[in-house]
Amino acid sequence: MSMSYRRRSLAALAATLLSIGASAAGAAEDAVVIPPPAVDEAAGAGTETAIFAGGCFWGVQGVFQHVKGVKSAVSGYAGGKAGTAQYETVSTGATGHAESVEVTFDPKEVSYGKLLQIFFSVAHNPTQLNFQGPDQGTQYRSALFVAGPEQRKVAEHYIGQLDKAHVFAQPIVTKVSDTTGFYPAEAYHQDFLTLNPTYPYIVYNDLPKIENLKSLFPADYRSEPVLVRKAKG
Repeated sequence: MSMSYRRRSLAALAATLLSIGASAAGAAEDAVVIPPPAVDEAAGAGTETAIFAGGCFWGVQGVFQHVKGVKSAVSGYAGGKAGTAQYETVSTGATGHAESVEVTFDPKEVSYGKLLQIFFSVAHNPTQLNFQGPDQGTQYRSALFVAGPEQRKVAEHYIGQLDKAHVFAQPIVTKVSDTTGFYPAEAYHQDFLTLNPTYPYIVYNDLPKIENLKSLFPADYRSEPVLVRKAKG
């Protein structure tokens, strides 16, 4: 969805929210209780980076910014070429890019497997093919861009584990690919959820994800998000 289309649709969305009541916002993003991965990485020294794509990056970034052990979460583009990594171009759906979030984390504090559990449980719906909620197109696909064979092993094993357990009503469509590049999004997209908590799209689609994270993963939740702007400051 282009930014201009998203803005136009927000007026109708705001009117709908007012008419049906605030309780609807909490139902916009239903979390799924899922088991932890049976296979995970061993905690290594230093930080690690992983890339997650699960619809509009505003909400995915917001979720990971509230996870303990995450050192940074940057919205951006992955899966395409550097020359097409601009929002309006990516929004055409023809670039190969997915709206993504690059997460840098300390594996001694939070494992890659735990991040996957949060991603599949509260950050997005991994059974939706090339869309998430109101956002349509391949740029909103569910994808994992892995940094190496260990991340690939954990990701692929976990997807198989969840499908075998039938924790979702439909099969998981998340694609696992090698990382070929990550391109940070424009500044106005960074920290969007935190900076715009009353924006109708955020209220309806993304704030419930933060509440679900807090409810389902209390030991991993932190109230103060790690912000891109603060990291650069």
